[in-house]
Amino acid sequence: MQKKIEKIKEFLKKEVKKRGFQNIVFGLSGGIDSAVVGYFCNEVFKDRAKAFIMPSFASNAKNTTDAINFARSIGMYYEVIDINNIAREYINTLNLEDNKTNMHRIGNVFSRIRMSILYDKSFLHNALVVGCSNKSELMLGYGTIHGDLAYAINPIGDIFKSEIFELARIIRIPNNIINKKPSADLYIGQSDEAELGYTYTQIDELLKKIEEGYKQKELIEAGFQKEFVKSIFKRVKKNRFKTEYPKIAKIPSITKNKK
Repeated sequence: MQKKIEKIKEFLKKEVKKRGFQNIVFGLSGGIDSAVVGYFCNEVFKDRAKAFIMPSFASNAKNTTDAINFARSIGMYYEVIDINNIAREYINTLNLEDNKTNMHRIGNVFSRIRMSILYDKSFLHNALVVGCSNKSELMLGYGTIHGDLAYAINPIGDIFKSEIFELARIIRIPNNIINKKPSADLYIGQSDEAELGYTYTQIDELLKKIEEGYKQKELIEAGFQKEFVKSIFKRVKKNRFKTEYPKIAKIPSITKNKK
């Protein structure tokens, strides 16, 4: 794991410098992923790293407190930006009500507002936006396109969620952050594992096999539950577009070559 720690630090140094930046910004939610990213950003960039905590009316107040306390504990610059006014105006414009039917749409609104703010702050501070999505989320497409999936670089995107917990313990992320249930905090009571239907430990075991090239039939024969395998394969395939570049149509030139 020590090798991974050094690689993450080197990645941040190299990729930020390669893009011509010295400063970075990222969103700090109070969850384990952004805390791990925050730790490394603070280690590498010190006062050139800025964290932005952006609670909404659907956010768990404890997450905001945890984010603030974590930033203070490592001496990191942070700002709290309440996104409620922006979100309310947007939601009212769309005639959305705060109910179960629309909670995912509202959650996506929150996510995209946060990323808009981050990119505005990146312009203000001449900084690069750093992402906090782990490998499990990326493979599952479990994120908001042009929301939390929008960033310039990502230091933990090749680390499975179950491994994030191990890494967090080694770098001494506070236990109150490590032990809380994984949640994108996009609506009241939201839980990653409840939405996905399985724990990250179960999911990661299967995702690692998928990454190795195993087919559905092989995994079912190996003892994985049939419905579990089918649901994860379906999700991976359906959401793959979220992490791909937009497809550009190849159109023949309308200008004929002159002789």
